Amino acid sequence: MKVLKFGGTSVGSVSSMLNVKKIVEAVDDKVIVVVSALGGITDKLIKTSTMAANGDSGYEKEMKEIVNRHIEMVYTVIPAGQKRELLLDCVNELLSELKDIFQGIYLIRDLSPKTSATIVSYGERLSSIIVATLIEGAQWFDSRLFIKTEKKHNKHILDSELTNRLVRETFHEIPSISLVPGFISTDKTTGEVTNLGRGGSDYTASILAAALDADVLEIWTDVDGFMTADPRVISTAYPITELSYVEAMELCNFGAKVVYPPTIYPVCHKNIPILIKNTFNPDAPGTIVKQEADHSSKAIKGISSINDTCLITMTGLGMVGVIGVNYRIFKTLAENGISVFLVSQASSENSTSIGVRTVDADLACEVLNEEFAKEIEMGEISPMKAESGLATVAIVGENMKHTPGIAGKLFGTLGRNGINVIACAQGASETNISFVVDGASLRKTLNVIHDSFFLSEYQVLNLFICGIGTVGHSLIEQISSQQERLKRERGLMLNVVGIANGHKALFTRRGIDLSNYRQELDEKGIPSSPQVLQDEIVGMNIFNSVFVDCTASPEIAGLYKEFLSHNISVVAANKIAASSEYENYAELKQIARQRGVKFLFETNVGAGLPVINTINDLINSGDKIVKIEAVLSGTLNYIFNTISADVPLSETIHKAKEEGYSEPDPRIDLSGKDVIRKLVILAREAGYRLNQEDVEKHLFIPNELFEGSLDDFWKKIPALDDEFEARRKVLEKEGKHWRFVASLENGHGVVALQEVGRNHPFYTLEGSNNIILLTTERYNEYPMLIQGYGAGAGVTAAGVFADIMSIANI
Repeated sequence: MKVLKFGGTSVGSVSSMLNVKKIVEAVDDKVIVVVSALGGITDKLIKTSTMAANGDSGYEKEMKEIVNRHIEMVYTVIPAGQKRELLLDCVNELLSELKDIFQGIYLIRDLSPKTSATIVSYGERLSSIIVATLIEGAQWFDSRLFIKTEKKHNKHILDSELTNRLVRETFHEIPSISLVPGFISTDKTTGEVTNLGRGGSDYTASILAAALDADVLEIWTDVDGFMTADPRVISTAYPITELSYVEAMELCNFGAKVVYPPTIYPVCHKNIPILIKNTFNPDAPGTIVKQEADHSSKAIKGISSINDTCLITMTGLGMVGVIGVNYRIFKTLAENGISVFLVSQASSENSTSIGVRTVDADLACEVLNEEFAKEIEMGEISPMKAESGLATVAIVGENMKHTPGIAGKLFGTLGRNGINVIACAQGASETNISFVVDGASLRKTLNVIHDSFFLSEYQVLNLFICGIGTVGHSLIEQISSQQERLKRERGLMLNVVGIANGHKALFTRRGIDLSNYRQELDEKGIPSSPQVLQDEIVGMNIFNSVFVDCTASPEIAGLYKEFLSHNISVVAANKIAASSEYENYAELKQIARQRGVKFLFETNVGAGLPVINTINDLINSGDKIVKIEAVLSGTLNYIFNTISADVPLSETIHKAKEEGYSEPDPRIDLSGKDVIRKLVILAREAGYRLNQEDVEKHLFIPNELFEGSLDDFWKKIPALDDEFEARRKVLEKEGKHWRFVASLENGHGVVALQEVGRNHPFYTLEGSNNIILLTTERYNEYPMLIQGYGAGAGVTAAGVFADIMSIANI
């Protein structure tokens, strides 16, 4: 024998009603069908009764809508004939009774709990007789005759012993198909109509299944089963195939609205499995809840949450070592019908925090202040403190038992994403870790947990890319070409959620289509500015996020502190922040360390060459950088490799500009400023405190050529050609080359044009390549050499990409 329960959405429309008929009539075994009110009707009944009690004549319009909804359903799903006529008589009779009750409430302006319970019972009574008529051969039973409650603490609680006896008596001979209205019951003493609470139809079905030793309890709803998380918040959530009773109970208690929590205990006690199925997708396997579920794979099974949490905290030295304080707290709350779903107490006993629904918070504070009035007056305990606007999150899974590091991973992950845990609780059973966070962080919290515990199919990294010039565009092309491979082979999804240039910015949580990003940016982008970028990126509060700066803008570099402070990692091709005043550089590094995020800028020196990472590895392994010698300007190296008897200095500078090696204004490269910045960055990463003004510079272009306009420069620069040619000839005879070298020794930085011979490592440096010599305490006699292509959009973008991948840590 099976018990099938269909929720409000399952009987809420014509198509779903017909699905119910098809599902039930396909069952070979005897079946008891429990149904809820038509979708939305219970809320409608409550709203209408409130309007009537308030003297609002608009209740009549609401009543007409209730009447029309049920009459229309009858005419649509039941074929014309005697069955329809008999059903209409019953439906109209019930609706007439309901109309009279509403009119009475309107006239006397009073709505008692007894009357309210009677009103909401009509939802299930109406839907159940419609379904009983729709399903061929179904026999209707009145649950008010065998589901009995008793009043405790101002609430109607099931009388299990009496109910089980009456159920067995009622169903001593079970018809092929029995139809029972869910949710409703009666008081065992007075016979007044009561109910089992919102979601009580699940409970009705469970009571019947347990009392009659059913083979299975099937809950038919509008989802494919228990999900790993709320799919409305986490798009990558998916159905859980198996859960234990304990896991299902934990998820239900913390907001997973798939099953009404009291449903689980009766069938668990009898070891009757619960199968969650989707009325609208009956072929989906659903979720099976049973005594022993598969625990072989992931550490946690799912995440659940309660988004209207209020945390009430009682503090005071008068609580320490005093027996009975907690007894008084929970006794007082229970007597006032207030449910507590989380408790967190300091081991010193001077503080206890309890989580309640926001709607119960004021009453909870009031009754606790009354209970502890004497202690509060004496100053032994402070008045109750209520903190609202919070959310409670729980991770659930029996596989967490005795698995070291789960809590550490959980709280470490939350911390790296800037999520503050206000209170937490973990039971000795180790199947649930619950914690309270700010309500504004709930979406981010759920996403980051779902991602970090591998409940998602892919680990997600959310990228904001600023600057789509040569480097930025190349980076986007590289990401686009690698996205599918990374998902397939590495389980990583690079989700570009923001793109901005100097004019427009585009932000979307779902990710931007990179094959068409320029058009989308033009059509859907908003006006861009540093303030807009800051507000939008921080406001999105998105998990595992990285800001990628492919600009050369001081204003954009000025945003790094705000982003890092909000636990957004920063990857910068922009050199300005890392070479700015030492105090600013140090602060950014410190914030990144404190927040557990990354501030990476490998491409600031040597484009894609692994220079900074190598220095960091040496330092972290206990080595010390003694000396740095480097050719760091691809532009200047190109110029000095190109200059010849046939190509004078001025022409090589023109060529560097035409080939795209130099800035549009080549004086920026010739001034040595770029090299100085790079040297300062290397020095700092090597552990030296150095600012740009501390670097000694010896330029090969007279200062007066840096003054005036660019046109003036082009007119004056040929005047140096003869001098350089004469010097070049001397070098050629001596077998030497020019190299513009940045060096650091004993914390002192120098940039200057040097002449190097054939035995020097810099002599054979070709094209626009860079080279770095690192002399350390370990690499002393034979310095470490890093050499390669040190300029160009492609390699710079590849270096940025490598920094992004290091954050993904795959």
